[in-house]
Amino acid sequence: MKDLTGRQLQVLGFIAETIRDRGFPPTIREIGNALGIKSTNGVNDHLKALERKGFIAREGSQSRAIMIMNLPDELSEFSTRPSEPGPETLSIPLLGRIAAGAPIEAIESAEEHIQVDPSMIQTRGSAPIFALRVTGDSMIGDGIFDGDIIFISKQHEARKGEIVAVMVDGNATVKRYYREGDKLRLAPSNPEMEDIIVDLTDAREAVVLGKVVGVYRKID
Repeated sequence: MKDLTGRQLQVLGFIAETIRDRGFPPTIREIGNALGIKSTNGVNDHLKALERKGFIAREGSQSRAIMIMNLPDELSEFSTRPSEPGPETLSIPLLGRIAAGAPIEAIESAEEHIQVDPSMIQTRGSAPIFALRVTGDSMIGDGIFDGDIIFISKQHEARKGEIVAVMVDGNATVKRYYREGDKLRLAPSNPEMEDIIVDLTDAREAVVLGKVVGVYRKID
């Protein structure tokens, strides 16, 4: 594995820190703004170098679809979770809100950590788990209500009909996922709500953040 330049180390560090704190990677624009790289081509050059050297992998052209494959010793702090769970629990970062209705802008910083029993969540191997608080009632048919907390297994692909968290043009929503040719249909489970149709040929960005694997609800 080849060594990194100082700038490549900064880019990789920012990606690792963002994934640790938010549960999903930054956009190309966010990387450029954070590190003072003025052009998206400049950011892309660094990402291509990191990919070529085996530190990251990217899925297609989606700007958020970045996975860290390896970290150098200088960034070892990002290899661990921000807080250590107990021996029989998972410590899940609660990142903010997600809409079960029209997409809303997600709050992308950890509010707190939730300690849960692993049996509450259908984990997928070693994929990171994060939590989001639901706003709206478009998913009530699937038992997801306004104010619930959903647990999400981080992934950037989805199968037909899976309940997923999706970022559409910078806004987040939770819906059932249907890829239909050049269009993405995000379907609610409330008959009073309409599907969200995303035309992927119209330069719109739609990124799967992860699959919903659990729901947490407090009963007053």
